[in-house]
Amino acid sequence: MPNVILRNNENGQLTCYVAKKDLEDVIVAMEFEGPGSWGGEFELADGSKYYFEPMAEMPRLPVTVRARRAGGDS
Repeated sequence: MPNVILRNNENGQLTCYVAKKDLEDVIVAMEFEGPGSWGGEFELADGSKYYFEPMAEMPRLPVTVRARRAGGDS
């Protein structure tokens, strides 16, 4: 499970940086974004998917979380 950094870029888009792959991309979809739950499975613009345990609310960004590959990606 790699550590990933979630932050907003200069355009206000939520991005994810995966240091293990030296990959940074925009998050285009997230499983939970409403009140009471934030996180779960998310998809990057390149189509790769990751998962982290949902949080009760969106944390202050940037934040580092442990994520795993999701969605059948190898």
